[in-house]
Amino acid sequence: MTLNRRTFIRVVGGVGLTSAVPFDYLIGAEPEASGVLVEAASFADRGGWQLDTQHYQQMGGCYLLAHGMGKPVANAKTRFALPQSGTWHVWVRTRDWCPGDWPSPGRFRVRINGSPLATTFGTEGELWHWQYGGTVDVAAPQRVELELEDLTGFDGRCDAVYFSREKTPHLPNSDLRQLAAWKDRLSGRAEKPVAERKYDLVIVGGGISGCAAALAARSQGLRVALIQDRPLFGGNASEEIRVHTIGISGKGEAIIKLIDTPHYPNGHADAIKAQQKREAAMKASGADLFPLHIAIGLEKAGDRIVSVEARNAVTGIITRFRAPVFIDATGDGWLGYWAGAECRYGREAHTEFDEAWAKFGDLWSPAVPDNRVMGTSVLWNSEDAGGPTEFPDVPWAMPVAKTHAAVNGEWYWEYSANHLNQIDDAERIRDHMLRAIYGSFANAKKDPKNADVALKFVAFVGGKRESRRLIGDYIYTMKDMTERRQFPDAVVEEKREIDGHYQLAETGSPLDFLSKAMFHPTGGLYYIPFRSLYSRNIGNLMMAGRCFSCSHVGLCGPRVMKTCGQMGIATGYAAALCKKYNASPREVGQKYIGELRRLIGYEPSA
Repeated sequence: MTLNRRTFIRVVGGVGLTSAVPFDYLIGAEPEASGVLVEAASFADRGGWQLDTQHYQQMGGCYLLAHGMGKPVANAKTRFALPQSGTWHVWVRTRDWCPGDWPSPGRFRVRINGSPLATTFGTEGELWHWQYGGTVDVAAPQRVELELEDLTGFDGRCDAVYFSREKTPHLPNSDLRQLAAWKDRLSGRAEKPVAERKYDLVIVGGGISGCAAALAARSQGLRVALIQDRPLFGGNASEEIRVHTIGISGKGEAIIKLIDTPHYPNGHADAIKAQQKREAAMKASGADLFPLHIAIGLEKAGDRIVSVEARNAVTGIITRFRAPVFIDATGDGWLGYWAGAECRYGREAHTEFDEAWAKFGDLWSPAVPDNRVMGTSVLWNSEDAGGPTEFPDVPWAMPVAKTHAAVNGEWYWEYSANHLNQIDDAERIRDHMLRAIYGSFANAKKDPKNADVALKFVAFVGGKRESRRLIGDYIYTMKDMTERRQFPDAVVEEKREIDGHYQLAETGSPLDFLSKAMFHPTGGLYYIPFRSLYSRNIGNLMMAGRCFSCSHVGLCGPRVMKTCGQMGIATGYAAALCKKYNASPREVGQKYIGELRRLIGYEPSA
């Protein structure tokens, strides 16, 4: 059976569901839907808790995170109504993010009408699950006050609180498709029609590449939607992550200067000023901006994407975005992955593209393909508090930090491992880095010279370098940089070294959270062809940023943000030509590449 000859794919937990029937029909036996669900993301007052949206695809929710750097944060609060008075059983979806022979670091309480439940949450089970909290007697059901009370300041987390008349309700958890449908039914969202919006171009991913694509497309008069899963634009350059933008702007200086950063130390508070500049530029662009919207699926017709669906991280409401062309600027290549685009993950054998470098051997490029990629960094720093400060004991962090002592962490605080996937295991990778940070800082505090030092900033959003790469008509490689190959369809330029990373643990270090860079010279400007910026097998999909078509080593040079911004500019202008000539991205590259290059700023081809 078909649905208007189209395929709809809604994805939760990284698993695609291809359907020709209504989504809820596929769920099977329905969980209990007679209770009351309060999603943490919907709390009216988050207090000091942070809204964490970055792991929705892996755990099925946007959760609140008590990221207090060792100091309990202010309570998150909200009010809701129950259908009747009496005794209610309470369940909380949470996890013990660091189980072991120590008190759980992410402990918190739930207060109802001011009184705490007897259960301490975040203390059972390493995986996300429903932890039972006992019962509560409610006399005035029309106005119930609910609070999350952090007990440690060390990243306790809560996805939802469920109130049931039954002690053992059927609660969905590990089946994330079922969980999403259940949440939609309980909230009433399932009964509402999905709103649709139509654009000339839909961009998913609001980092530097996505922002640059939106600005370029808007300069050509396109109606543009920019969908971003975080509250701020800029990706790794945002004030949440605080990586400074490097690389060159190429021909895109006029656009990139609106959204880039100064070259401050990574993690510096000047990222806040750069954020203000970027937000102002995006608001002034005329693009329709959708921060805190998480892409969750798409609709296909043949080899083309017809629409993308995104869920509001706070309300849970789904919006459908239709367009003739799409740009995947997600970094993780989500649109391409869902659409069935050819993609790669990990390192190629050095013989595939002749990418060996004897100086570093297997650290640079292996003899046999593997799943190793560059890692995720979590930046952090501290400050002089003007007087002695205390820091709690963190026995749960010491198996990672060991005896290492530090008071700040730069780009080389990075974690990657062959057995972990930078997409599927993103929460675990971030948490591993938090253990490294807190343990190293606790060790540093033992030194009297650090008596007055206090933590100032610890990112809770990881800064990824590499994950899934979508394949285009051309796979960009090391030789393209070292031989500085010329392309008739060149649309991006860079001159920095090829900059690959490896974990120090691979060369015998006991610390698995620190990395080292390998710099291979290139000799000058090198170029990226437009053929690396559109999908080989999805007819109306382009990609900008670190998910562009390249080998592992091919990514190591142009992966930085200003270069990725150039990719965004090229694809944004290409979208304008797609509309002008009713052409696919490939046809733009074949028939109108001269016009595209002129828009970017290159001289007309001879």
